Amino acid sequence: MPRPCKRRRICALPCCGQFGPSTGGAGEPVVMTLDEYETVRLIDLEGMTQEECAVQMRVARTTAQAIYRSARSKLAECLVRGRELSISGGDYVLCDGRTGCGRRCCREPHQKEEQPMKIAVTYENGEIFQHFGHSEHLKLYTVENGAVQSASIAEVGGSGHGALVGLLQTLGADTLICGGIGGGAREALEAAGIRLYGGVSGSADEAVQALLAGTLDYDPDVRCSHHDQQHGGEHSCGQHGCGGHDAGGRGCGGH
Repeated sequence: MPRPCKRRRICALPCCGQFGPSTGGAGEPVVMTLDEYETVRLIDLEGMTQEECAVQMRVARTTAQAIYRSARSKLAECLVRGRELSISGGDYVLCDGRTGCGRRCCREPHQKEEQPMKIAVTYENGEIFQHFGHSEHLKLYTVENGAVQSASIAEVGGSGHGALVGLLQTLGADTLICGGIGGGAREALEAAGIRLYGGVSGSADEAVQALLAGTLDYDPDVRCSHHDQQHGGEHSCGQHGCGGHDAGGRGCGGH
């Protein structure tokens, strides 16, 4: 049997997981894993040698070299062929800042992130609610050292993405997991500095665990155009062909 893949240590998740030409990429996005991203960060930004990078990530030097080559090849593909770059997935473990690595690149992120990570999920009956602008509840998860420490449910006091983004800021959320979401809401979240993982369906708790493990299946380009429009109370998502509703009234952006 093949040997199991050793999980690669990375210091932090990227602040942005999607890059591409302003005019739209050619073809499907190139997916760079988080461990590939880490080698680029350590070698090209932090100035480490490949051997130092291997020690930092707790892998063999030849493994670090192979990961780095793959990452650089993907960057070249995006630059030369005008393709979008998506950073997600991979077999990794987040450094907790207390494992004795002693590197500046590992200490600084944890010194800056004095507040716990807070992940908000549009929520209904244990599931991810699929209308961002019509969510009546948010579930907020407080994460420390890569694990959920507490969770609570907040009732949304208004309607529309403006009220929701304001509430997310008030709650101190830095990350949002949701289903369908419109362009205006995406722009408001970006302006507020809140990371977005859209197009997700299923259990809210499982989605948060998948995000922390780097395995969350999300759509970086999720769109639901009717969220950008002003409409009356008779509107329904199914009228716009966004995937319709299931028996629970959900739809619009789920897989």
